[in-house]
Amino acid sequence: MAGPWAALPSSLAAELRKEQRSTAAEVIRQIRLHVPEFSRPLDGKFGYGIQRGVETALAEFADLVEGGAAPAGERGEDRWRVYWVLGRGEFAEGRSLDALQAAYRLGARVAWRRYARAARRAGMGADQVVLLAEAVFAHIDEISAVSVRGYAEAQADKAGALGRRRHHLLGRIVSGSDPSALEQAALAAGWTLPETVACVALGPPAERDRTHRRLPPAVLADLDGPDPYLLVPDPATAFGDLAFAGALDVRGAVIGPTVPLAMAADSLRWARTLLARLERPAGTVRCEERLPELLLLGDQPLVRLFTDRHLRPLDDLTPKQATRLATTLLVWLRSHRGSAPEVADQLALHPQTVRQRLRRIEELFGPALDDPDARFELEVALRFRLLGPEPGVSEARPPAMP
Repeated sequence: MAGPWAALPSSLAAELRKEQRSTAAEVIRQIRLHVPEFSRPLDGKFGYGIQRGVETALAEFADLVEGGAAPAGERGEDRWRVYWVLGRGEFAEGRSLDALQAAYRLGARVAWRRYARAARRAGMGADQVVLLAEAVFAHIDEISAVSVRGYAEAQADKAGALGRRRHHLLGRIVSGSDPSALEQAALAAGWTLPETVACVALGPPAERDRTHRRLPPAVLADLDGPDPYLLVPDPATAFGDLAFAGALDVRGAVIGPTVPLAMAADSLRWARTLLARLERPAGTVRCEERLPELLLLGDQPLVRLFTDRHLRPLDDLTPKQATRLATTLLVWLRSHRGSAPEVADQLALHPQTVRQRLRRIEELFGPALDDPDARFELEVALRFRLLGPEPGVSEARPPAMP
């Protein structure tokens, strides 16, 4: 689509070029006078960029008036690059685009006043002078849009590089790198080494997962690996962020214990161990609240052997019967061998149902129920059995007891 300059007389271009050098000087003078960020001496890359940007814009506008269309091919790419580089330069200077946009607007006004005089000398009517104003500001809008793109791409480049450095840092932390290497990696990643951390093992992504959008800035994340996880500094504060906590609930997560930074790998290992046992947790599970279960999972083959021996009386029952009696027995042991009504209240069952189960338990386990050591061993075995399904086992079992 042709711009408004296409309707201007091509002969105007010659008049514009006559004042191009003086117009460029006036634009730069006014920008330095009225835009504080650009008031410094025009030397080095900064001065070269401003000078070239103004001169390119004025020359290009004259070309548009003469030909009615922007230059194509390599020349066209060169003209856009000038404004793109200016946008990236503002990001590199640590500024927003406000100053550059203000300079563009001011430059357009100065150029318009010069162009209006040239138009009158060329004998152009009022309608054409109005059209000239529209063309000037349409051109500056195009230039501004290219600078915005350059600024945004510079932001994205920095975020990508920072993300790669932080991912590298995360790997060093959980692999137990020496402190000096960690300090160097943290400095490169713009990350402050904390006193304590907690690792979070994540379940599979939920539909419309928003975890990556809810991470506090200091959280390090590996969301794309086969076993996604987070490293959370200052856990007490971070988990108080409601948006972050909500995202973890939706995703399903196991939060490892809070530990010194040097023990981050342990926090992650414990969180993953519990996550594997729970398959996909409903909401967020905290290892801090399930440390006895983690202890049982520390040497699963040994605890499994222990469990098989102590719960052998349940082997001849159906899985459903065995689970019911195991659950009832664990609650009875945890309630200090409470009465049937007490156990029934915890299980939300009728007392008579519990009495029947307790009689069956006494038939199966007999004297072991009167031996303190045997009761302790039974409780350990039951806790392991009722933790949840083992990885790769499809048989449904109840969740861990509260």
